[in-house]
Amino acid sequence: MTNPDPLRVPALVSQWFSRPHTASAPVVVTGAFDVLHVGHARFLTAIRDRGLPLLVGVEDDTRVRSWKGPERPVNPDIERAEMLASLRCVDGVFIISGPPETADWEPYTELLRPMGPAALAFTAGDPYTDGKRRGAAALGAEAWELPLTEGRSTSAALGRLARSL
Repeated sequence: MTNPDPLRVPALVSQWFSRPHTASAPVVVTGAFDVLHVGHARFLTAIRDRGLPLLVGVEDDTRVRSWKGPERPVNPDIERAEMLASLRCVDGVFIISGPPETADWEPYTELLRPMGPAALAFTAGDPYTDGKRRGAAALGAEAWELPLTEGRSTSAALGRLARSL
């Protein structure tokens, strides 16, 4: 089900979980996507509803753990990629690997350049908004900021689960 990285980009893409078979320039979104919830579904569906193929980059376990703490991610990267690939609105999924400190917009720009994105999408309030806008500009792509589904995040879901135990 997985393939070696055919893009030969800097060591950030470790593998493709699924690849789209389309010539259209895609919209790209990246993130942890740890515990899928309605906020993810609404966000990804809203992107795909704009008519372009959707590629989702999933941060690997080491990167997520370094940013969110030792208890995260809840689900392994390959399972998070598999869940995303099963969604109708998602055309392709790839796993992003590499040193956790490699999180600036410049390495992401080089990672995404071979994909020729038409747009980079992110939610309102994303802490990396400025970098994503700069990356989109460097790629000649649009920056799509979509609404956040309030109260729906992996952290909020885990908090509700912990309180119910």
